[in-house]
Amino acid sequence: MKLVDAHIHLADPEYADKIDALIADANAAEVSAMVANSMNLETSLKTLSLSEKYPNKVYAAFGIHPWNVRTLTEKELEEVVRLIESRHHEKAVVAIGEVGLDSKYEEVWEKQLEVFDKMLRLAERYDLPVIVHSRGTTSFIVEMLPSYNVKRVLLHWFSHPMNALSKAMEQGYFITEGPPVVYSNGIRQVVAKVSMGNFLTETDGPVVYRKTPFNGQMTKPSFVRMVVEAVAQIRHMSPIEVSEQIRHNFEEFFRVKVDGK
Repeated sequence: MKLVDAHIHLADPEYADKIDALIADANAAEVSAMVANSMNLETSLKTLSLSEKYPNKVYAAFGIHPWNVRTLTEKELEEVVRLIESRHHEKAVVAIGEVGLDSKYEEVWEKQLEVFDKMLRLAERYDLPVIVHSRGTTSFIVEMLPSYNVKRVLLHWFSHPMNALSKAMEQGYFITEGPPVVYSNGIRQVVAKVSMGNFLTETDGPVVYRKTPFNGQMTKPSFVRMVVEAVAQIRHMSPIEVSEQIRHNFEEFFRVKVDGK
């Protein structure tokens, strides 16, 4: 199988001395491609470096996570914008992400909206996909996105509400799911309803999953195999069929060719 991890944070400090081990883990598990998402300027630059060190294995997404808006300076925002503008044409840069809105940080809501708007405008200008964080804001985001000319949208770790899933599918948006599909009835219900042509797998590492079979282990790309097996069981498909569909989706969405292990 050729597996893919459409959402992992390889530049996170928790992975700082573990990158070679994570790449080896991906190779052993037949995870052929990973999209490394960024949170701020520092992780965007680190992600770029990783994409250059591991070509055709690690792909870069640049952006400002809504969690980081609280400490974001105008200078840092400008530098992330310049990075996207100067590197968007490179094969290793495949998306703007992780960007979006988070209801937990209401005190900086207006600033979140401003930063998200800037990221979406860049996606419009350079025809890049966006990888969207939408905790507590999914319905709002699904309603607002059609006002932008962003052709490729990925709602990362979609959980609810179901009516927003229907609207997202109507708009041709993609969603990702990760390890919770193995144990979460709510996520399994989403997987049962999503169009398989709009679906991708993720780990969201270094997020740690406390439930069986993960039990607090360091999150690794190889977890994708269990995700694919769970999806296959839910959709009454073989793991090979699921992995081939997801690989095709990955190639179409990010406009890359998945090769090798």
